[in-house]
Formats: sequence, structure tokens, C-alpha cells
Amino acid sequence: MTRRNPDTIQDVVDAHLCTGCGACAYLDPSGLRMGDVPDVGRRPLPIAAVNGRPGSAPVAVCPGRGLEHEKRALREAPFHGEWGPVLELYECWSTDPAVRRKGSSGGVVTALAAHAVSSGSAVGALQVQARADAPLENETVLNRTYEDIVAAAGSRYSPASPCERLDLVESAEGQSVVVGKPCDVAATVNASRIRPELGEKVGLKIGIFCAGTPSTRGTEEAIRQLSVEPSDVQRLDYRGYGWPGRFRIRTKQGETKSLSYEESWGQTLQKHRQWRCMICPDHTGEFADISVGDPWYRQIRDGEPGRSLVVIRTEAGRAALHSALRDGALEGDTIPLERLPQSQPQLAHTRGAVWARVLTMRLAGLKTPSFVGLPSVRAWLRLSIRAKASSVIGTLKRIRRRRLREPESSRHQEAIARQEVR
Repeated sequence: MTRRNPDTIQDVVDAHLCTGCGACAYLDPSGLRMGDVPDVGRRPLPIAAVNGRPGSAPVAVCPGRGLEHEKRALREAPFHGEWGPVLELYECWSTDPAVRRKGSSGGVVTALAAHAVSSGSAVGALQVQARADAPLENETVLNRTYEDIVAAAGSRYSPASPCERLDLVESAEGQSVVVGKPCDVAATVNASRIRPELGEKVGLKIGIFCAGTPSTRGTEEAIRQLSVEPSDVQRLDYRGYGWPGRFRIRTKQGETKSLSYEESWGQTLQKHRQWRCMICPDHTGEFADISVGDPWYRQIRDGEPGRSLVVIRTEAGRAALHSALRDGALEGDTIPLERLPQSQPQLAHTRGAVWARVLTMRLAGLKTPSFVGLPSVRAWLRLSIRAKASSVIGTLKRIRRRRLREPESSRHQEAIARQEVR
């Protein structure tokens, strides 16, 4: 079968394959910038001052176009490589009670980033945080102090483009921690290969488990369920302050309202995920040094303090975690590797379904990503007959319902035009 991979960044966008990571805008700052298209997510927009020419960023770095593991990365990986490189598995939590409470689970991502800076192994941490003047939107910053890193703690289930600001990492006086979703980390790895100046400055890469990025419309819908208009929101937290935490808003009038995790993510936000997330085989940060998620392998008691599942994927990741444990920034211990699939059973199911979804798209004549070294066939074979049929039939239905045969940019011209004139 002939592969139908996109040839340009614009092809990626029009094929509904963009993840919104921002790597293309980082590599071509004079031709592209990132903007939020409310119904889908962050997208690269041509800069009008460059005569509307298409961006010249190398499409090979784009995680929307594809993902590829080096063969050696999976040479001795457990689970037939279906969960990426795995050297060790831990369950940990921050020893700082404030970080542990504010974090989405055990505060490990924040604690690791803060320890790297405090110990001197990094000069800063590239993080996504809520904009102070627009709490529904995100911004990417290079935080350089313990206090600033902690202030950025907590999940952001909304569009973000951390790779757009990899210039902050490249221009820093030393190595930095990079925190991002799986696609953001993969894009950082790809960009580092073609940009040696960046590669020298990227230190620890921390990946956050991700089930997909909801659009801004998803957040607006969740807010309206609380009988509040998005424009009236002063502060927004998607999780944290308890485990798993609640979707919580504070209005400009000082009123606080919230939804449970199931009501916000389970019933609303996940319905607004961009299409590329629905055909992604990497939800656990396989290209990171360390990836962190929730240990859902057991029932959580009400009021239980948060804990994080920590996957060590490289020797650099192992050294960073062991250092944080040794210095008392984290507590925790190793757990059996089997806890990884037990903690994320839905992601194991998704990996198999993705294989069928991508194949169905190819058979339907659509452009698709290329996934090399991310084995999925075994996961597909483990699915029930009903689940196998659903992955195929459901994809055909989504092709029609999401109008995937139409270029994405042509469907959102008005929103894109508003972004371009800002």
C-alpha cells in the first residue's frame, strides 16, 4: 500500500494531523506563528509580512506527520515494546506538601523540574502555565526559580504549544528541563537532531501521560455547565488540590464553582479532542527521559494524597529520579513493571484501535502519519471482535462526521483570519 504522508506543514494541518506542538514555528519564526483556532486547537499560521508564503520549517520534525523510535531504543523493552523504552517503574510523590497537593497526582513533574534547577543541573524549566490575563489560554515560559516552577504546577487540558518557545531553551546559558505532552517531547527530540545548538541545551525531558488535547471550545462548554460565561472566569484549575482533583473556576466576582474529574474530563472535555490525538499510539511519553502519569491500578480513597506513576526511559532519566530521591525532593520506590499497563488499561486498548484507525484512513485515501517502532498489531489482536469492528466502523463514521476529507484550514478561515490580524 502506498503511504500517504503529508509533504509540508500546511499539508499536515489540512489533513487534520497537527498536534499544535509549535516546533514548526520555532524553526521558522519569520514565516509561522502559533494561534488558537477555538474549535480544533493551536495551529501554525503564516505571517502576513512574508507575503503569505508557506512556512519553510522541515516537516520531518513534525510529530503530526509521524513518530519513529530508533531500533536500539526498543532492543530490550518489556511488553514487546508496546509501552516504549522502560528501564524502571516507580510510584512517587513530592515531599513538599504544597506541591503534592497542587499537582494533578503526586506533584512529581514539578518536583523533578524544581530539583533540577535547585541542584544546579539545569538553569530553567520550560513549562506551560495559564496566562494571568486570560486564564483559559496557556503560555510557555522558562521558569528559573523553585517558586515559579511550583506556581506552574497542575494539568492544563487545553491547547498549548511549548515547542514554539524552544528558542528560550536554545538561548539559555545552560541546559534546561523540557516538560510537555508526548508529542511535544517527540518534536523536541526531532528538532534537537537538526538543530545542534538546541540539542546542547536540552537537558532532562519530562513527558506527561496524555489522552488527547481538548480544544478551547471544550473548556468553554465545561465552564458553561457551571452557569458561568467564560469571560467571567478569573482563575481556572483543571485538576489538583486533591486527587484526582476537580475542575475548578473562580469568577471575577469571587465565586468558586467546580465539577468532578468525571464530569469535566469524562463527560465534556474528551469529546473535544483534536483528531490527531485519536490516532496517536504514544500517550505515555515514550520519547522522554522520564514520563509521569496517574497510577490507576487501584481504587483511590477519598482524601488520599496524590501519587504519581513514574516511568524511567533513559539513563539520564534514571539519574535524575535517583538524585531527586536521594536529595529528599521525592519519596517513593520501585513497583513491578506490570503496574504500567494495569494503571492505564484504556491506553492499551487505544493502541490497538489506533492501528486500525490509521489503516482505515489509508484505505479511504486520506493522508496519515507514519509510525515506526511503535508496535500496535499485538494490541489490535488482543481486542475483542466488537472492539475491532468499532475501530474500523467508528473511523469511517468520524471521517464523515468530522469532515476529514475537507482541508482543516478551509473550515476555519474566519477564526484563522481573526488570529492573523491580531
